[in-house]
This record gives sequence, C-alpha cells and structure tokens, in this order.
Amino acid sequence: MKKILTVPLFVIFAGLLLAACGGGRQKNQVRFATWDNAEDLDDQQALVDRFNKSHPDIQVILEAYGDDFDTKIAASMGGNDAPDVMYMWNYPVYYGGLENLEPYIAKEGASFKDNYYEALWPYNSMNGVVYGIPVGYTTHALFYNKDMFDKAGLSYPTENWTYDDVYAAAKAITEHYRDGITKGYVYPIGYDPYDFEMYLWSAGTAFAGPDGSTRGYLDSPESIRVFSAFQKIAADGYAIPAENYGNPAMTSQNAAMYVNGSWPIARLTEAGINFGVAPIPRWGSKPSVSILSSSGLAMSKASKNKDAAWEFIKFWTGEEANLYRIEYELPVLKSVAASRNLETDPVKGVFYDMLKQSQGYTPASFIVKNWSQLSSDLELAFERMFNPTAREAPAAVLSEVVNKRN
Repeated sequence: MKKILTVPLFVIFAGLLLAACGGGRQKNQVRFATWDNAEDLDDQQALVDRFNKSHPDIQVILEAYGDDFDTKIAASMGGNDAPDVMYMWNYPVYYGGLENLEPYIAKEGASFKDNYYEALWPYNSMNGVVYGIPVGYTTHALFYNKDMFDKAGLSYPTENWTYDDVYAAAKAITEHYRDGITKGYVYPIGYDPYDFEMYLWSAGTAFAGPDGSTRGYLDSPESIRVFSAFQKIAADGYAIPAENYGNPAMTSQNAAMYVNGSWPIARLTEAGINFGVAPIPRWGSKPSVSILSSSGLAMSKASKNKDAAWEFIKFWTGEEANLYRIEYELPVLKSVAASRNLETDPVKGVFYDMLKQSQGYTPASFIVKNWSQLSSDLELAFERMFNPTAREAPAAVLSEVVNKRN
C-alpha cells in the first residue's frame, strides 16, 4: 500500500512566494556553438562560467562542434535546431539563417560600433547588413629571418619594399648559402584562393568585379603579372613552392621569408628563430593590401532568447573577453589595442598597420555566385601554374578559368 505524503499548506505557500520573488524563475538558456577543439575549451568554458555567474537570469551552454562545425551548423539550421549564438566566418553560406544585428548595434550607441576597427565589418556582413560582431582577426605580413639576412649582408624589409625587392633578396640569400636546400622565399603550391586575392588587390585588380564577373579581373594584365612573379621566383631557383603553407621551411631555417597571418608568431618564437615582421611587399607605388581572416559571433534568426543571446554576444566580443584571449588572438577593439600598446608593438603592430590600410576591399567569396566552384577552379589553376612539374603559362591558365564561367 502506497503512503500518501501530505505537505503542510505553509510549505506550498512558501514555495509559491519564492517563485514569485524570482527564486524559482527559469533562466533564459542560450546555446553557444564553438568551432574550437579540446585544447581551447577549458579557457572558453571559464569565460562562459564567468558570464553565467554575473548574469543569474541567463544560462549559457557551451557546445563544442570542433572540426564538424560547418556540418553541424548546416544540419541544425536545416532541422530548425540552430544554437542561439555561434562562431561564424562563412556569412555568404549561412546569413539566411542569421539575425540582422543592425537594430541591436544601434541601441548600443555609436561608440559601440566605432570601437571596432572599420575594416572588420565587411567581413561580418552581407549585402551591407551586419550579421556578426567581430571576435578576432589576423591580417597578413612578411615574416623574415634576421640572422639569414645578416649573413647575406642584406638590409631588412621595410614598408616600401616591392616584390622586386623580394626577388632580389631571395636571390642573394639563395646564392649566399649555395647548399641546394636553403632558399630566400617560400610559398604554398596549394594556395588558398581566398588568401591569394590580396596580391591582386595590391596590384590593382581582383578575382572578380563588383558584379561578380571574373573577365577583365582574373585574366587582367595586373593579375597575370602577379601569378607570373610567383612562378618566376621558384622557376629561377630562389623560392620553395611548398606543399604546405611553408611553416616547416621557416622554422627549420630552410627559407628566409614568407607571408602569413599572425599564427606563426608563437611557433617561430618557440623554435628560437630571430625573426622580424614587415608589411606585405607592394606591387607598385600604392601601399599593399591584406586579406583578413576574421571570425565573428552571430545569432540564429530562430533563437527564442534573442535579448539574452545579445547580452552574451556583447560579453564575448567585449573588452573583458578581448583581454582574456589576448595571448592567442589579436584584439578587435581599439580600446584594448591601445591599452596594451599593440599598434606600436614591433611585431603585432604590423598586423594593425595592415588592417588599417586594407579597408574597403570585399573578398570575391562575398560577391561571386557559386564561389565554391570558382575556388575549386582556382586551386587547380594554382597547381598548374606553381607546381614545378607543370608551370603552365599564367595567361593561358587564367583565361581558361574565366572562359569556363562565361
């Protein structure tokens, strides 16, 4: 026989009163999807815990998607189960499922948006509408080995360097060592097309025009000149066209220069390389331009807790979180960069210089319809032009890519 539990009325009333006062109130739950893997999750969870502690009415749940991030985001959007907040970079693919953040930004006042570096906004927008708040970024710059330059009796690269200077220095360094292994420059055969467009911008062209057409841009004389220069420096024996991005060649001191984002700073430092950083060399008289690798935090259009999601986005992209991540991520806020004198730092400052002079450029991936197909065509074209076993004429290869689309 079951016992019947009787609860005194004063206990029931006490519970109702506690709920009415907020003690039993259900928290606004915010699901937050990150693409980071295990080594970064402890730091991210610590930040989430810090937010939850200071916002008793909101509970953020960290969801680690790792290498399956894109697959899981696409599936969750298709299944109407998208996380409330998510890291984002591929806005051309996902913006249809993201919340327009312009009204939220407007409510914060002009100083909110103005504190972010201007060049970051186009990389977190589509069709002029902001869908993500910048979290981190890197531009690209020229890394060089000071010891190798010293041994070859060369002056270090400056902001006025052109790719003619790169060629001359690579030649001098290669001829100084004469060991058949050490070269002056390294660049990847399998260049990521997204990254490579910055060289065309610096030369006065692009993969495509504002209407998305590649004709007259990808196959322009300026474009052919850039591709031909990369091909020539390797064909003449002064550069390594590497299967990877070129990091091993730099850390083993088999190459003296390469262009990369800020990621190798820690790697080169740990390897004991005496390195310097300079702006990307020019292709003419105008300052060079860099592509941005920028991540943002976006909100799902289907979120049922949008105000709570926005509070978390502000926290994750704000000063406290920027400072927390400063050891492995370049801050996107002017106030944080100023507080740590990053713009005048001899290494990190170069990436901020490149950021300021790279405003006003929109990657072809945000413009070209069916960018994935053009990207695949370009990857094959790079292989044909840069692989030592091929080295096909850039003019012919680029014309073929353009004609395929028109």
